[in-house]
Amino acid sequence: TGGHHPMQEGEVFNTQYQVLHKLGCGTFATVWLCQDMRRKKQVAVKVLKSREGFAEAAQDEVAFLRCVSCMKKKDLAGENIICLLDDFRMIGENGFHILLWRVLGPSIRCLMGNYTAQGLPLPFVKKSLQQVLAGLHFLHKCCRIIHADIKPENILLCACSKRLQRLLMATLDCNQGTEVKLKGAGDDLGNQLEESDLMSIKVKIADLGSACWTYKPFSKEIQTQPYRALEVLLGLDYGTPADIWSTACLAFEMATGECLFDPQPGKYFSRDDDHVARIIELLGRIPPQIVFLWNKSTKFFSRPGALLRLSRLFPRSLPGILADRHGWTPQEAAAFAAFLLPALHYAP
Repeated sequence: TGGHHPMQEGEVFNTQYQVLHKLGCGTFATVWLCQDMRRKKQVAVKVLKSREGFAEAAQDEVAFLRCVSCMKKKDLAGENIICLLDDFRMIGENGFHILLWRVLGPSIRCLMGNYTAQGLPLPFVKKSLQQVLAGLHFLHKCCRIIHADIKPENILLCACSKRLQRLLMATLDCNQGTEVKLKGAGDDLGNQLEESDLMSIKVKIADLGSACWTYKPFSKEIQTQPYRALEVLLGLDYGTPADIWSTACLAFEMATGECLFDPQPGKYFSRDDDHVARIIELLGRIPPQIVFLWNKSTKFFSRPGALLRLSRLFPRSLPGILADRHGWTPQEAAAFAAFLLPALHYAP
């Protein structure tokens, strides 16, 4: 009771959707590839846990996706958000479930995990981020929605051609640990992505399960830890800029293969303590007039700008990290830092 519905391959829902295989599993839901037997096409099915709170969250997600579907008729940027096809309740072994049906592809996380190089090619990163930012602008301005969980797992690849879609699904297998390479001299040409293939892939923002309305936040704590904005860490009322902070973290990770902030707890400090310290190391001292506006400030600071449990900080610059650790040229590093740093302003 309250858990995942025990889905079986071959099971049929609503006399229409036949389960093929599992695509993924999260804290709140499982996602399955299904065959729509009436329309003769494949769809992805999100099955939420059955506990009452999850049912409410599913209703909220359906409301957000319906808003997106309605508003995208007025703004083409809505095409950068995943599309809801259908939703319904069912009575399963564990009680009520909400099923959300939408077409999915592999995620950016999946591509990064299978990619042999350090980071993804910069032209692809740039093109993808343009689509993510356009999608966020649509969510924020047209739909008045804060996504609240931008990360590589929630940015999905979308192929323009059936050939490329089949190649993506066959090659980018997150469960099998297969490798994805760009075709080049001397490489095995079987099941590999050409660079032109990569540049023809579009991305879509997925999973509005953690989202909220700009005028009605549901939770004080949002976002997955490495992508969590400073105002959220410190308990400030957040808004749409929290998504932009997460996008900066996403951009760095796509381009380098490592997290911009990867906080870890220690013997005498928490993961949040370390997160705030790493932010200060990279972005400089938080101005006192900002620190003590925030509700949690006394949990982190003994006096303006001085951390309670971490005294030794090691300042680092974003261009320096890119040049020294990742071998970027000074020009590349400066240009990328100039794009990222405005998204990481202390005053959102």
